[in-house]
Amino acid sequence: MERLNSKLYLQNCYIMKENERLRKKAQLLNQENQALLSELKQKLSKPNSKGNAPNDTIPDLNLSSSSNPNPANSGTN
Repeated sequence: MERLNSKLYLQNCYIMKENERLRKKAQLLNQENQALLSELKQKLSKPNSKGNAPNDTIPDLNLSSSSNPNPANSGTN
């Protein structure tokens, strides 16, 4: 029983470490996404002879990322 407990403990440690790694990766991707979205908004806010769509048509991508705190099935990494 003690051996099984030790094995489960080690698995739990591995899962927690992997979870932290994935959390950091998600945080970096979110920061990159925010920077790209900001850049896109700046480009679309500049007057253009082609007549781009107004700024209010840009979807708020934060809504989808913040509403799902555990996106376990959102990617295949």
